Amino acid sequence: MNHSTNIKGRGAQKNVHNRFLQDVHETRADFLEYCHKEGELADKNKTTYIQTFPKTIINKVTSPDVGMEFSLNPYQGCEHGCIYCYARNSHEFWGFSAGLDFERKILVKKNAAELLEAKIKKKSWKACPIVLSGNTDCYQPAEKQFEITRNLLKVFLKYKHPVAIITKNALILRDLNILKALAKDNLVSVNISITSLSEETRRVLEPRTTTIKKRLETVQTLAENGIPVNVMLAPIIPSINSHEILPLAKKVSELGATSIAFTIVRLNGAIGEIFSDWIHKTMPDKAAKVLHQIESCHGGNLNDSRYGHRMRGEGKIAEQIRNLIKLARLKYFKDKKMPRLNRTLHEKYKNGQYSLF
Repeated sequence: MNHSTNIKGRGAQKNVHNRFLQDVHETRADFLEYCHKEGELADKNKTTYIQTFPKTIINKVTSPDVGMEFSLNPYQGCEHGCIYCYARNSHEFWGFSAGLDFERKILVKKNAAELLEAKIKKKSWKACPIVLSGNTDCYQPAEKQFEITRNLLKVFLKYKHPVAIITKNALILRDLNILKALAKDNLVSVNISITSLSEETRRVLEPRTTTIKKRLETVQTLAENGIPVNVMLAPIIPSINSHEILPLAKKVSELGATSIAFTIVRLNGAIGEIFSDWIHKTMPDKAAKVLHQIESCHGGNLNDSRYGHRMRGEGKIAEQIRNLIKLARLKYFKDKKMPRLNRTLHEKYKNGQYSLF
């Protein structure tokens, strides 16, 4: 891997054109974060936390193949910098680039807990699992400072409302006390994303995420505390982590994971350009091979937007990946199953009869 020309501590290596904008927008930098992992120096560009005040916070998910009905994102943009992240495109709606802006300009929804409480107290609201986050990681570095996700979990507990979490950050263990309280009534499940057992692979794919060791420890700690854990082997990228499916599945099963899920990488929207630029800079010797194999999974393109096909892929390589997942489930998860979250308690607690403390 050639890192000599890279922007250290970032995933994307450039900004790309925002297809929605004609003018250049500037934002003021209020906070500066440096990447201290493994001795890397961060790039000199500032990470900006931008406060927003949305009027609503719960999103109805209309895509039929993502396995959730509602999502809630306390942050937009994500400092983790995962190069493959499908959520990068959503940053364009806010007037920013899907490239470096996505990692450096983080929108913070400080009133998220208040909006959530107001929504789920309504007589018309029927309890249904709400997913944190569905778009960007609710335990990204900003959460350590703002604690929005922690406050949201307190609301879910107060009103006995089911919640699911998607993250790749060990910071979730900070809230273990709340998660355990939710788990007692089967009100929470956690999805931990682990793309590789190789720390070198993790560092180039996901530069500001929790180490693989910490992520595996997180799976184990959650499982030991009675919190059901699904591990997302996502995305599977041919010739980068596709050979790790069985070892990954075996390892997380041994640590107590209840199930696994997967997606095949798809480089939708601006991500195709961002990923292609990145891989030519970080893995020049295998860039062409990886890109061609990704294309072979999507009918000759880097992306397929068709529901039911876009995340599973087609062709021989995609079929091999699906077969490995099927084998992994048979070998390591045969008698395991994620529980269905409890929807029955919330109606009794709409008037705030329950308190965490």
